[in-house]
Amino acid sequence: MKIKIIIPVVALIVIIAASFQKITENPVLYIIGDSTVQNGSGKGADSLWGWGSFMDMFLDKDKIEIQNHAKGGRSSRTFVTEGRWDSIMKTIKKGDYVLMQFGHNDGGELADTLRARGTIKGIGDESKEIYNPIRKVNETVYTFGYYMRKYANEAKSKGAIPIIVSPIPRNKFNEKGKIEKDQYGVWAKEVAQQTGAYFLDLNTMVIEKYEKMGAEKVKAFFPKDHTHTNKEGAIVNAELVTKGIKQLKSCELKKYIK
Repeated sequence: MKIKIIIPVVALIVIIAASFQKITENPVLYIIGDSTVQNGSGKGADSLWGWGSFMDMFLDKDKIEIQNHAKGGRSSRTFVTEGRWDSIMKTIKKGDYVLMQFGHNDGGELADTLRARGTIKGIGDESKEIYNPIRKVNETVYTFGYYMRKYANEAKSKGAIPIIVSPIPRNKFNEKGKIEKDQYGVWAKEVAQQTGAYFLDLNTMVIEKYEKMGAEKVKAFFPKDHTHTNKEGAIVNAELVTKGIKQLKSCELKKYIK
């Protein structure tokens, strides 16, 4: 008789515990992008770091889980074709967030034998049929805007909150000490407007920071080339991402900032 009573009680406890765990499960911040978001394995090889590797300095990990899925060399297109986005879609849930920054690698060739990672310029509905010599398959390539819309709309379909981030600028000062804004940043903003996603204008924010610092000081952030930052530069950019999150009206991601 006691055994018959104990079993239902134990089952009830398990159900209650599972329900409580589901209720208290922390949201996840998914970060996707290229090497300026996570360089290499994310452990600072060649002294190069992406800003996504330092978001835990500014967000409370006890309240939100941070998953940096950014991968060097990827464009908005190849992050999809390699199945990286599909893997996120299997686990993303209502109340999660996606920070997405692409553009640095989207200007490449569509079907070259080196990387074949480029996208069609702009945010329209154009497409082009190609043979991909890297993947050895026929592929339909779309615009930068198409892929960014895909991320935003599919995240929203899961109840997650997409935040489109314009790409950090390259270290390219002109003779007047100015840095030109990135066209992919303009397109990123337009896609955010199309999809209703939040938009974080990191490109403009970093440019303003760099121009205020001056070319000589900013040079110290780029030990290898004009694109990839060291730890100090990545932390500066992560801090600006955090500042941008604070400025997003009605975006509750800000409540997880330390």
